[in-house]
Amino acid sequence: MSAINRRQFTYGLIAASQSIGSATRLTAQTQANPHKPLLQLQQEFLDLRFGMYLHLNMATFEQREWGDPKASPQLFNPAHLDTDQWAQAARSAGMTYSCLSTKHHDGFCLWPTATSSLSVKDSPFPHDIVRAYVDSFRRHGLKVCLYLSIFDLRADIRPYQITPRKVEMIKAQLTELLTNYGEITAMIFDGWNAPWTRITYDQLPFREIYDHVKHLQPNCLVTDYNASQYPGSALYYTDIRQYEQHAGQKIPADSLVPSQSATTLQSEWFWKRDYPTQELRSARQIVDEWLIPFNQQHCNLILNVAPNTGGRFDENAISRLAEIGQLWKHPGPSPRLQPSVAITTPNLAFAKPSFASSSPDTIGPDLANDNNFDSYWICEESDTSPWLEITFEKPTSFNTVSIVEPRYLQQYGPDSRIASYRLQLWNNGTNNRTGSGTNNGRWIDILSGRTPSTFQLHQFRRVTAQRVRLTLEGTGRPLGIAEFGIYNEPITT
Repeated sequence: MSAINRRQFTYGLIAASQSIGSATRLTAQTQANPHKPLLQLQQEFLDLRFGMYLHLNMATFEQREWGDPKASPQLFNPAHLDTDQWAQAARSAGMTYSCLSTKHHDGFCLWPTATSSLSVKDSPFPHDIVRAYVDSFRRHGLKVCLYLSIFDLRADIRPYQITPRKVEMIKAQLTELLTNYGEITAMIFDGWNAPWTRITYDQLPFREIYDHVKHLQPNCLVTDYNASQYPGSALYYTDIRQYEQHAGQKIPADSLVPSQSATTLQSEWFWKRDYPTQELRSARQIVDEWLIPFNQQHCNLILNVAPNTGGRFDENAISRLAEIGQLWKHPGPSPRLQPSVAITTPNLAFAKPSFASSSPDTIGPDLANDNNFDSYWICEESDTSPWLEITFEKPTSFNTVSIVEPRYLQQYGPDSRIASYRLQLWNNGTNNRTGSGTNNGRWIDILSGRTPSTFQLHQFRRVTAQRVRLTLEGTGRPLGIAEFGIYNEPITT
């Protein structure tokens, strides 16, 4: 819409978010968009190549990057909101999708939520900005994604303050976003399992939120800003690996997983008073240094453009986006993506009793199952066939393992020291797949491989065991393992 109509998108939408009509729309939407395989969804996302990020919230009116959670919502008043202008500018740059920050870390919502959170309905601008955004961008032929911060200072969603009631509030807000606004290409989460929030996937269960999103919209991708916690190129707790380029996170040169890198056209995420005259990122840098090379690595670029306090883009931003569009034209589908193993469930090996064939002083095997990728177990130099073992309290079922060699850490070095590896289970006389049988107790091999990638993930038919061992053969130097993860993913293999 050119300039938002004040007779529309007002308080009536609050009731609509909880109405029977929402369920009806969700059912019709699911039937119209049959469930697609994850690989297909990932490929379709990469085919989009270039998107627009939009950060507009309380911080816009406070000259901050995080809004003050104690600030009055009366500050929020983008009186000249023009979401059509945003969409037209995105199209001029050759972008094909977008993402709006619906709730940032201070907890203010850009839609009239029926939950207890403060929102646009409490401000001088009581209009549904999410509705205006999705309508405008779809009208101009662009896909839409939504950003939601898990970290919420107004609702006190922070470390060691997570309660079932707060989890239900997050799920209620997701229900509103995923039932009232049509098909959402991706939900981008932030402030979750990040070193600066310290809200872990155990405190606020990842799989519960992931399943909730997929129940509401099976074709909605889930992505989380967790690259600082999970280095390298692997899909841990995300369908699309998310990099905050603006914070110095870089795509590994050998990355083969679907990714997205986010950065800003202006200097920061939210609008500042000097933006209309500020020197912006150059079109050449955006296209030649970021967009084209990232696309060659199975990675999209999403470029943030900050609306001003009026709810519009500054003229210099509009001009720069058009300049980008003169330099770059969408070349068509992205290179074909190969299937990737994705981790979405808790690490069953975390903090379980661990044992090793050898360990130097102070470097015990517990460093390989502590969910910390910056620490690692290493064997004695004389140990040429070392092993790591995890012991569970009782027989445990699983179908996925991760073997992480710390080649990304400078003190270990970039070259693999592992010539081969085997995953073994202790069979104490029962069949590890059916729970029956009379075999004698012995180690049996489940899988084996040559030199692994830095992040080597395997999935296989579900097995059950109480003792699990990783046996390694070396290349002459002491071998190290940063993480030996064991997972029971909800797959049918």
